[in-house]
Amino acid sequence: MDADADADPIPPTVAWVDGRVRLIDQRRLPARVRFLDCGTVAEVCGAISSLAVRGAPALGATGAYGVALAARAARSEPAAFRAAEAAAAALIATRPTAVNLAWGALRVLEAARAVSGSGVAAVRRAALEEAHAIAAEDVAANRALGAHGAALVPAGAAVLTHCNAGALACVGYGTAVGVIRAAAEAGKAPRVWVDETRPVLQGSRLTAWELGRLGIDATLVADAMAGSLMAAGEVDLVVVGADRVAANGDVANKIGTYPLAVLAAHHGVPFYVAAPTSTVDLTTPTGAGIPVEERDPAEVTRFGRQRVAPARVRALNLAFDVTPAELVTALITERGVARPPYRSALRRLLRGPK
Repeated sequence: MDADADADPIPPTVAWVDGRVRLIDQRRLPARVRFLDCGTVAEVCGAISSLAVRGAPALGATGAYGVALAARAARSEPAAFRAAEAAAAALIATRPTAVNLAWGALRVLEAARAVSGSGVAAVRRAALEEAHAIAAEDVAANRALGAHGAALVPAGAAVLTHCNAGALACVGYGTAVGVIRAAAEAGKAPRVWVDETRPVLQGSRLTAWELGRLGIDATLVADAMAGSLMAAGEVDLVVVGADRVAANGDVANKIGTYPLAVLAAHHGVPFYVAAPTSTVDLTTPTGAGIPVEERDPAEVTRFGRQRVAPARVRALNLAFDVTPAELVTALITERGVARPPYRSALRRLLRGPK
């Protein structure tokens, strides 16, 4: 997807520009919109590891373009395959929880293999065309997902969302924020509670920035306020994204999602998960099989550059948690809304027409 192809108020998170992978550097937000141009696979891997780019669908497209970048640099067909395979392995290893990263990288690798014997130019072209297709499909899927989800949002609803599942977590438009956005575009005037999402503050830095650009009513709250808001009747529904959905409907998402689901169940608040079908992993039977990334403890012991914990204290920094399927009211995808029992509902959705 070309960087200037969309007149959206939020530019594409991932794009191919002048033979490089262009990313919005999310580490700089909300203070500055800065683009990061990656000319090597190592630079793409570094951008993923450092959270310059994050969000399952965005990682899928980034992985896809990373493999295409490797193939483009090769001078022979065998070298292109070797480079693409090595790139896919390196990219997939950067973050283990989001299934889309492997999905995107391997899809481009298979597209390159499909033209085996046609020469290096054909391999390069096939890889890049497949990456472009993944990027374009992401935006289209998110718009369709948003439309399905908007039907579940009452007019004037107060919506609580966690982390960032907006355009910045995708190539464009967003998943959970896409639902909110589609509801706003339909004239439903949702009001959004944006929780901070510690320790990296994706809610306050990214989601609040997106909603401001979109002109959607948003109020930032501390993560710890969610229960009090629900108890006071100030939350009509919760909608979050996902990094992986297991075959039984268990959902891996940013740490803090599970307690939100427990609170929602206790207070009778619908808890929706919005994710494209590319995030559904039927090869993982339950959430117990989803690898949970553990990140640098310094993200917990520091606030920006300021240390906020004693020098020798140990810190655990799990980046994700797993919400059991029984706490999920419905799963919103581009192909429709899945409801329990999820094992059969998800299989039907994935078999259905695109």
